[in-house]
Amino acid sequence: MKVLKIGAIWCAECLTMKPMWEEIAKEVPELQSEYFDADENEELLKKYDVKEIPVFIFLDKEGEEMFRLKGLQNKEELIKAVKENLNK
Repeated sequence: MKVLKIGAIWCAECLTMKPMWEEIAKEVPELQSEYFDADENEELLKKYDVKEIPVFIFLDKEGEEMFRLKGLQNKEELIKAVKENLNK
């Protein structure tokens, strides 16, 4: 599983989520994730039909979208989602 994190430097919720994801990465080191700035990745926004940020797109091992979460998230819920889907 991999998480695509899409945000922007002007987005308050995105800035709030950034340190939370850093903590999650330390707690679940096997998690693969990548951050994309919405202002610099228009093609990615089109590919995944992103209309609002922050958005966190969970991909399976084949790179297919499993689900996505939008907006400000709860750290415990994120960790639960990551751990439940880590090997998919």
